[in-house]
Amino acid sequence: MWTFDYEALIEACMGALREFLFLYSYTAIYYVIGVTLLLYLIFGFSMRHMVAIRRGIRYNRNVKLSGYTPAVSILVPAFNEELTIIENVRSLLALDYTEYEVIVVNDGSQDRTLQRMLDEFQLEPIQPVLGGSIHTEKIRGVYHNPDYPNLYFIDKENGGKADSLNAGINLSHYKLISTIDADSLLEKDALSRIARVYMENPEETVAVGGNVRIVNNCTVEDGVVKDVRFPRKLLPALQHVEYLKAFLGGRIGWSAVNGLIIISGAFGVFQKDKVVAVGGYRGGYPGEDMNIVIKLHRYCLENDIPYRVAFCPDAVCWTQAPDSYRVLSTQRKRWGRGNLKNMIEEGVHMVMRPKYKIFGLLTLPYNIMFETLNPYFRLGGMIAILGYWLLNMTEWSTVLVFALVNLFSCFTLSLGALFIEESAFGRYPKLSDLSKTILYSFLMFFGYRQIGVWWRLSGHIQFLRNNNSWGTMTRTHFDK
Repeated sequence: MWTFDYEALIEACMGALREFLFLYSYTAIYYVIGVTLLLYLIFGFSMRHMVAIRRGIRYNRNVKLSGYTPAVSILVPAFNEELTIIENVRSLLALDYTEYEVIVVNDGSQDRTLQRMLDEFQLEPIQPVLGGSIHTEKIRGVYHNPDYPNLYFIDKENGGKADSLNAGINLSHYKLISTIDADSLLEKDALSRIARVYMENPEETVAVGGNVRIVNNCTVEDGVVKDVRFPRKLLPALQHVEYLKAFLGGRIGWSAVNGLIIISGAFGVFQKDKVVAVGGYRGGYPGEDMNIVIKLHRYCLENDIPYRVAFCPDAVCWTQAPDSYRVLSTQRKRWGRGNLKNMIEEGVHMVMRPKYKIFGLLTLPYNIMFETLNPYFRLGGMIAILGYWLLNMTEWSTVLVFALVNLFSCFTLSLGALFIEESAFGRYPKLSDLSKTILYSFLMFFGYRQIGVWWRLSGHIQFLRNNNSWGTMTRTHFDK
């Protein structure tokens, strides 16, 4: 009589599992080594440009702009921004710049954003000539006040942030456009600093990104950051460290090799004709800031147009960071959803094709492997460690050593970004702020980064469910 040998089957399965975990361990090691080396390479490019950065900062502080600076149209998309919109606009109207206009676009807000703008600046309806180059949702009205000659206000039906930016482009009068979030504040010389980077090579510079810093707990008066302080709450403090590493340790280096994949929607400057040529900002994309940069890279490379996408670390935009778990998780899930959508629909066909140069051979592979797929490798690693322990395949001391080496390598990158901050900018002069930055650079590895894996995975699940919602974002008065 035939009998089934369950013990043999179980033994075979366990052997196969051991073999899989053994192979996975090598894959994980090579993955970690690869991402670490590439991060250090990009950080090395950032450090290489330290001398030039310091020289540029001294020049920006001591030399006034000439009358030949390019005029800029500043676009401010606003949805339910009644708590911050007035200070935001006042900070923009007070910029130290020769010729610019501010175009605020109310995207069907359900609060008092519209009424606050009309009352504060005594705006009246006008009949402007709108460019029809990019389709948008219906414009309900355009407002202006001659007492504020460079301020325009568009009221339109809700269509999302990308649609609002496109509406601003249609009204704009200048060849350069700048995008600013309504919950952010520009330093008075931020636009002049970013313009100088553009003027280094105006023919080829299609976009320049600014630096974003956390305004939480800073003192703000009349739309100007007067007293810079380290965030008091836990989540904004962790984001402060995160932003330092991303902007100073990462984007300086990526821009040096013309591989920058994102210009923060909080602050950036673009050549308008190039933005129009790629169809403007694409709606339905929670990552519209990444999407527009990818399209600009592709457009210039496919049409053999010499170009560069630059970054200006001393052009500072101050933004409100989420200080609650709910709001931060909503933001990060949206970022994860946007990243995946952009890689699938815009980036994947450019990967490893020499035609797309650094962007296709380095930037996109890095982003896919170490950003988009990162949560799966991390989750797989956690499960694998559990498997090693259950099957008695490793000692905890080995796992601990590997974890400590990984922590040390990432922590030194955070310290490197802090070194750039202190040596080049020094915006946090207090010793206590320096100590807090070092402390939170260490603490972020114990819980915060792990939760970030879950947020990205949740964002990917939302993408698969075709969830393109923006999510709830809460604002507070800047003086709070």
